[in-house]
Amino acid sequence: MLALIRLNQSNQIPRKTTPYLNFIIKLSNLSLENVADIDKITRIINSHPFPEESLQPALHQHIPPATLSPCFVENVLGRLFASHSNGLKALEFFKFYLHQSQSCPSSEALNKALHILTRMRYFDKAWELLEETRNTHPSLITLKSMSIMLSKIAKYKSYDDTLEAFRRMESDIFVGRKFGSDEFNVLLKAFCTQRQMKEARSVFHKMYPRFPSNTKTMNILLLGFKESGDVTAVELFYHDMVRRGFHPDTITYNIRIDAYSKKGCFGDGLRLVEEMERRNCVPTIETITTLIHGAGLVRNLSKAWQLFNEIHLRNLVADTGAYNALISSLVKSKDIKSALSLMDEMIERHIEHDSVTYHTIFFGLMRSNDIGGLIEFYHKMTERNFVPKTRTVVMLMKYFCQNSRLDLSLTLWQYLLDQGYCPHAHALDLLVTGLCSRGMLQEAFECCKQMLGRGRHMSESSFLMLERFLIQAGDVDKLRKLDQMIKKLETILPPSRGHAKGISSSRERI
Repeated sequence: MLALIRLNQSNQIPRKTTPYLNFIIKLSNLSLENVADIDKITRIINSHPFPEESLQPALHQHIPPATLSPCFVENVLGRLFASHSNGLKALEFFKFYLHQSQSCPSSEALNKALHILTRMRYFDKAWELLEETRNTHPSLITLKSMSIMLSKIAKYKSYDDTLEAFRRMESDIFVGRKFGSDEFNVLLKAFCTQRQMKEARSVFHKMYPRFPSNTKTMNILLLGFKESGDVTAVELFYHDMVRRGFHPDTITYNIRIDAYSKKGCFGDGLRLVEEMERRNCVPTIETITTLIHGAGLVRNLSKAWQLFNEIHLRNLVADTGAYNALISSLVKSKDIKSALSLMDEMIERHIEHDSVTYHTIFFGLMRSNDIGGLIEFYHKMTERNFVPKTRTVVMLMKYFCQNSRLDLSLTLWQYLLDQGYCPHAHALDLLVTGLCSRGMLQEAFECCKQMLGRGRHMSESSFLMLERFLIQAGDVDKLRKLDQMIKKLETILPPSRGHAKGISSSRERI
């Protein structure tokens, strides 16, 4: 069993590929060698001992300067973001790129580095990166950079902190740039995406005399009300924006249709499509996708199929989102066989599967209590080298543990590590709970050590559980080892609520 969870020490990437991997390579416009190099560097970064050793020598050893193209760096940073890599490692890689590359950096690479840092609440480091970039490559800083910063500050900090960050952007980062409606919209969106509509209203009323509003401003606020799940507020604000003289566009209608669809008011969504067509607002693929989702929510599978089949009649092209909407509708109607057939059709039509596709199918298989089918589909996913997002990983980990398939839980954990990913702390919580409850303390210890060794905190609840079982088993050496790793991380990482603090003071004498 321990072989399942030992860290793979090799950084070599298997050259064996599958038709599915070749399909993905074709979609991404990357060569097989590029994909292998991206995988290799991502694994090296994630597996590198942190903070025991500096990352820079490893980067110099494994990355020739000629390799550092903007596309390569963007893809590595994208993998680091998806794999929940430690933000300080990602920052070191980005700085290595800035100092070693002969090519001009890209805005997208900067934005991905900011995403990773702000998600881990390394706001001081993010500001330092912006200030350094302002001095060396000011053209890289875009409205998207501002949006990433402000949305995470709005999520994790206070209303006043967000306004101060906006002021700092204007005075210190975008020096010499006159802020207008576009920048104001970014600030509003930061609150609206976090469903902080009280704060968004306050900002709007406080600042609209300085920043003229446009239809995009109104759509951002409308979207915020929609995300809050209040259809009445959506309609009230819509009529208010029309009264103010703003003309609704396709985005406006898509937001309203989505609001009604998610509340099960599918007929109202169809009525709005007719209204938008009368106003010469042409429905987009997003419009039809939203309606297919709405049809699925009210279990109107025939209408979902009709809407899907009408896509080409409207001179639109079905994309991953449209297929996902129909797959979701089929799953809600418990037609898993047809949903799986649609996945095969996507491959035939060179339409990429994404994490939503897999999550929806897994959810349907769980709902139908088809553990055999789920395991078969899980193995098919791993054969395709697809790594799902955190919510799917957590869902699978919970399902395997609850169904006494800890072998699959450990296999999933090792699969994520082998793919260069650092699993989320919630996945570790579920795994440690399952392992400890069955007396598999060595395996639980190894998983925790792997998590900490990649520079990511484990949760306090997981540590306390493992602490209790290790003390009962008289195995305090393992406990001391984890305690040392946790204390070492505390010297580097900012404090965060819920993270393990090590051996409690009452047990320091152990």
